[in-house]
Amino acid sequence: MTELILASGSPRRKELLRSAGFDFAVRLPSIAERTDAHLTARELTSWNAVRKGLTVARFCPDEVVIAADTVVALNGSVIGKPRDVEHAVRILERLGGQTHQVYSSVFVAHLARARVRLFCEVSHVHFRTLGPPQIREYLAKIDPLDKAGAYAAQGHGSEIIEQIEGSYSNVVGLPMEETTVVLRQFGIRPARLPN
Repeated sequence: MTELILASGSPRRKELLRSAGFDFAVRLPSIAERTDAHLTARELTSWNAVRKGLTVARFCPDEVVIAADTVVALNGSVIGKPRDVEHAVRILERLGGQTHQVYSSVFVAHLARARVRLFCEVSHVHFRTLGPPQIREYLAKIDPLDKAGAYAAQGHGSEIIEQIEGSYSNVVGLPMEETTVVLRQFGIRPARLPN
């Protein structure tokens, strides 16, 4: 039976797949993500997702491999992960009171069958107006350093997020609605009922 391999160490992607009822193994891609400023958010996430997925798929061509990449963009400018807490503060100051986009590209491959699929999901996130005390209070509750845009939609996200238009799971890190459909096309279905 074909196994699903997640080419990511992201705890959020693992949790989303598990909650949807999927069984999978994890294999970390041995590449660094690109952060090129001259690429659009869609181009950047697509490039990273394909590279991560193919890096792992070459070692397990008989399995279905899924890889993803997520970035935040404000007015067309890509905002990556913060370097440190002060950088996270500056990012949240920029996002406060604004609507930004979350782009996730997802790459699925089964090399033995010469099948690949790449798609990109975009969600629009409306942030509350944030003052310095709210930003510091929020950042004290999460680890912003491994998160695109220095925030997480889950957990304490409602403290800074006013509204999400589009896929909530996309903002978390993997657009499960479309991902589930695509995995089904590759013969991968949930092993149990979703949580």
